Amino acid sequence: MKVLLADEYGFCFGVERAVDMVEEAVGQGETVRTLGPLIHNAEEMKRLGSKGVQTISEPVQIGRGETAVIRAHGVTPQVQQELQTTAGKVVDATCPFVTRVQRLASRAAAQDRHVVVVGSPDHPEMIGVKGYAPEHSFIIRDESEVATLPKLNRPLVVSQTTIKAKTFFDTAEAVRSKTDDEVEIVNTICSATKDRQEAARALAGMVDAFYVIGATHSSNSVKLHGVCKEQCDRSFLIETEEDIDPADLAGVETVGVTAGASTPEWLIKRVVDRLESL
Repeated sequence: MKVLLADEYGFCFGVERAVDMVEEAVGQGETVRTLGPLIHNAEEMKRLGSKGVQTISEPVQIGRGETAVIRAHGVTPQVQQELQTTAGKVVDATCPFVTRVQRLASRAAAQDRHVVVVGSPDHPEMIGVKGYAPEHSFIIRDESEVATLPKLNRPLVVSQTTIKAKTFFDTAEAVRSKTDDEVEIVNTICSATKDRQEAARALAGMVDAFYVIGATHSSNSVKLHGVCKEQCDRSFLIETEEDIDPADLAGVETVGVTAGASTPEWLIKRVVDRLESL
C-alpha cells in the first residue's frame, strides 16, 4: 500500500513551544504540574507523564515549591492570578496566536464594544478568551446562532484559532448584516490550522482512503477530518495505529495521512509504519 503524507501536518508552533517549555522545566529538575492537559493528545501526555509531569484541574492543587504550566489553550486572567499566588513558579505556555485573541478581546471590552467570538463555547481556549471580556463577549458556533445575539455595539468579530475558515467568514458576514454599526472583523485562525486544512484537502482528492491522526476531542483534528471527508468519503479520525481496521482498506491502493496540531512526530511514524505493513 502506498502511503502519502500531507505537505503540512503534526505539531504546530504553539504546541511545539509548549512541549519544549515543559521539557525545559523538567530538565531543570522542577516539579511540573500543568493546569489541564498541556495539549489535546493523550499519547503525548502519557510520554510527559513518564517524566513526572502531572495534570491538575484547579490552581489550589499546586504547591509553593512546584512549577505551574499554563497550557497552550490559555486561561482567564483570574486563573492566571490564582496560579501566581499559589505556585512557586508559573510558566505561561499559551500559544501566541491565542494570546492575540485574548488581547483583541480585552482591548475591545475596554472601549465598551461587544466581542463576537466564533468557536465552541466549552472549548478551553474560548473559556480563557471570554475571561478577557466577560461582560462584553458572546461565543457562537456559526452563522446559525447570529440571530440569538442582542443589539451589538461596534462589534469586533474574531475566532477560535482552530475553526474552519468558511465557518468564520460566513459568520462574520452574518454579524455584519445584523447591525448598522461599524463591524471590525479580524481573522484570528492560526496559520498552521489553515495550512493543514488546505494541504489535507489537496491530498484527500488524490487517494483512496485517508487517515487523520489526532484526538477525538481535539478541535483542529476534528475539523481536519471534516475537510478530508469532503474530498474522500473513506476518511477516518484515529488516535493511534491500534485504531486502524484493515477491513476499512479493502481495495485501497493509496492512502493519505495527516495529523492534528497536537500529534507528535513519533506517533505519526507509528501510524505510517502500520499502514505500510498492510
